[in-house]
Amino acid sequence: MLASGRRRLLTALLQAQRWRFQPSRDMRLVQFQAPHLTGPHLGLESGNGGGVINLNAFDPTLPKTMVEFLEQGEVALSVARRALAAQLPVLSRLEVTFLAPVTRPDKVVCVGMNYVDHCKEQNVPVPKEPIIFSKFASSIVGPYDEVVLPPESQEVDWEVELAVVIGKKGKHIKATDAMAHVAGFTVAHDVSARDWQMRRNGKQWLLGKTFDTFCPLGPALVTKDSVADPHNLKICCRVNGEVVQSSNTNQMVFKTEELIAWISQFVTLYPGDIILTGTPPGVGVFRKPPVFLKKGDEVQCEIEELGVIINKVV
Repeated sequence: MLASGRRRLLTALLQAQRWRFQPSRDMRLVQFQAPHLTGPHLGLESGNGGGVINLNAFDPTLPKTMVEFLEQGEVALSVARRALAAQLPVLSRLEVTFLAPVTRPDKVVCVGMNYVDHCKEQNVPVPKEPIIFSKFASSIVGPYDEVVLPPESQEVDWEVELAVVIGKKGKHIKATDAMAHVAGFTVAHDVSARDWQMRRNGKQWLLGKTFDTFCPLGPALVTKDSVADPHNLKICCRVNGEVVQSSNTNQMVFKTEELIAWISQFVTLYPGDIILTGTPPGVGVFRKPPVFLKKGDEVQCEIEELGVIINKVV
């Protein structure tokens, strides 16, 4: 990303952070690139909106991708904890390009209609069982990357979501054991082409959800021990500065534990797998008249304690 683009995003980030949420000083794992480094690196964000500590410089034996880091489990996390406690050099946000905190996961699992207030806005009953679909991992982009409007769709919409990142492999996981399989949480934007989701492709949701750039993630993987209560976080989406979604994760129908128990009946969950847990009300398609994203729009998705992602629509 050009320096001018980084400055623009940093300014927007600082403006966004004047909003309601307090910065976190806990463990915030990131993937990043910098001009003086070769390839992606792992780092720690020094607080919500802060600079980056290079974990690979602290311990060169650490892997350079989040999936490999998570596969090492407690061994790798203990190194990150030591780095967090040490007084290490911090790279300015202007010096780095943030990547999605997880890239190339085995799977991205999504949950539909998982907010009580989102069900009400559609006039549909609250689901009795989780509604599961997916996005391909190729849809993942970084927290400040552009969202590309595909020429095949005229109805691209926004959805802010809490994303769960799996840290430990498991199948047939009990709800009571589920949090032991969670590495942490991040912010997701489940960009959705409503024409393809709701009318095309036999009304199967997959194609409408999985165009390239349709899954911005970030800015950091905030470890579960750094989040007071993932099911009581303010969650918000702004388009061009206007609040379009504002709710709380306490509105989720099925919480993280129930979702992991349900999904792991069908598939093995692996470190790095991502679960998008649903969106609150306020999406464009259910407005009267409907509103969709257009070239030049800027979408900010923010969750309390986790941070904000900012994506320009092109």
